[in-house]
Amino acid sequence: MPSLVILGSANAVPDAEHENSHMLLKGSHSAVLIDCVGRPLVSLKRAGVAVEALTDMILTHFHPDHVAGVPNLMMASWLVGRTSPLRIYGLHHCLERVEDLMTAFHWDEWTGFFPVAFHHLPEREGILVLDNEDFNITASPVRHYVPTVGLRVLAKKTGFVFAYSSDTVPCPETVRLAYGADLLIHESSGDEPLGHSSAAQAGAIAAESGAKELGLIHYPVWNKGTDHLVEEARTAFDGRVFLCEDFMEIALIPDRGKAAPER
Repeated sequence: MPSLVILGSANAVPDAEHENSHMLLKGSHSAVLIDCVGRPLVSLKRAGVAVEALTDMILTHFHPDHVAGVPNLMMASWLVGRTSPLRIYGLHHCLERVEDLMTAFHWDEWTGFFPVAFHHLPEREGILVLDNEDFNITASPVRHYVPTVGLRVLAKKTGFVFAYSSDTVPCPETVRLAYGADLLIHESSGDEPLGHSSAAQAGAIAAESGAKELGLIHYPVWNKGTDHLVEEARTAFDGRVFLCEDFMEIALIPDRGKAAPER
């Protein structure tokens, strides 16, 4: 059964219980990492995915709290003997800098390195990212401090659709991205007019898009409480709202009803 594992749920400042926001799509034939921070191999193992089984990685934008783990993932995977290819997707603004970062680490001198293919995505709405046996994934630009994409994912086995806002202010691009989705996962860092959204604004986007369910992610945790976030989102959205938590696993099946994601 396809699922989504929340590997981290915090905004740019994590704490002992919350890693920076990133997630993992698990299918029968593929595993797709969405952003990469923290200790990638440790997180993958805890999520039940072997190093060799990671097939693809999507990077939403070039900020440290979304891409800082890439060199660690690359080096650690190589050191434990990975040989299978890895495909990496993102906007040119992001991937150009990631490639420069890897060059700074002289990865071209790491002998016997596994094949890596960078796929630079155009900055347009509805761009196909990947289409495999498990998932169809498209990307659309959203509105953040640097070029950033949100994602729309179809789980082919179940027909479940979820959208991920990534980091963004409320914008029509996210509404279109999440239109009619079974689940919208939307950031809730706080109302920052140039780069982020509050929980209430996330609720408004979920309502406008007609999403059935809303998960809040990328929220402040450093010396801050989170109890108010769900209620704040409910002021604008009548559907089910939950707070994404680290290592929560969400089954990508329609009509999940009131069943809570597993932790």
